[in-house]
Amino acid sequence: MQEPFEIAGVSVLPGETRKIELPIVRLYTDTEMAIPVYVHRGKRPGPTMFVCAAIHGDELNGVEIISRLINSKALRSLRGTLIAVPVVNVYGVLHQSRYLPDRRDLNRSFPGSSRGSLAGRMAHVFLEEIVAKCDYGIDLHTGAIHRSNLPQVRANLDDQQTREMASAFGVPVLLNATLRDGSLRQAAADLGVRILLYEAGEALRFDELCIRAGVRGVLNVMRKLDMLPPKKGRQGIEPFVARRSGWLRAGDSGIVNHKKQLGDHVKKGEILATIADLYGNELDKVLADADGIIIGKQNIPLVQEGEAMYHVAYFHEPNEVLENLELLQDSLLPEENF
Repeated sequence: MQEPFEIAGVSVLPGETRKIELPIVRLYTDTEMAIPVYVHRGKRPGPTMFVCAAIHGDELNGVEIISRLINSKALRSLRGTLIAVPVVNVYGVLHQSRYLPDRRDLNRSFPGSSRGSLAGRMAHVFLEEIVAKCDYGIDLHTGAIHRSNLPQVRANLDDQQTREMASAFGVPVLLNATLRDGSLRQAAADLGVRILLYEAGEALRFDELCIRAGVRGVLNVMRKLDMLPPKKGRQGIEPFVARRSGWLRAGDSGIVNHKKQLGDHVKKGEILATIADLYGNELDKVLADADGIIIGKQNIPLVQEGEAMYHVAYFHEPNEVLENLELLQDSLLPEENF
């Protein structure tokens, strides 16, 4: 017999699917607020995994990824329990903002406290009611406003099982990312929950390739964990691990002319962008400081001195990474049935 499973006082039995409203702090208009939670329990025992999106309220790709995930036919064969949270920061989504009404970043507020700030209280509820009840998790993100991220997974790749999950996800770029204080990843790790962070696309925009890569990636991880049966006939993409990455910043303020785009292979000393004044006079060049792949990029053609413009991941074999990026694009066909 499987053990009882409960969220916010609602029990979910094996074989059941429930939509649960997880209460959080009310608005000052006395309007009730709640985090929407979708729980699907397989009839057979297995791991418990959460997938969440919109911890930053303007990062919307993950909302669509979860929508497609929970409607996937693949879940008919689920073992264990899937907890899907399409919107964590409901306040931020309502205002199309990264932050909460108190201007705090929810992803810097974990583990939180039942007596803390609005952000701290939300973080505490989410951690206690969702994360602490899971064995694994996937946190879905995009780039910030006016910035795009190449599909990538960030995780503690020094942990063998976490690295296997990250490799199974099926994107070409893995970043061995350190844990940040106050982040969901840090709080989950402290509870012994292995977690991946998927970054792809831009805030307040849907990116179809990033969404498809995300849906397939989550299902791939579930297959790796034996929550779903393996899928035959597909050759996975061999990921490349970046142990180091960095942002290249503007040396002056002005109008940007981008020479390189997201996913481009760049060589040390190569010009990535030029910065000019309002009359077209060149003020500065942004140069690659080493060979690598552009995994993040500012999109707006205006820049202030010191502003981050290009996020470059450094690899020993950047040409092979580029080939696998092209394979990923070719494999995510519109007619693919998940």
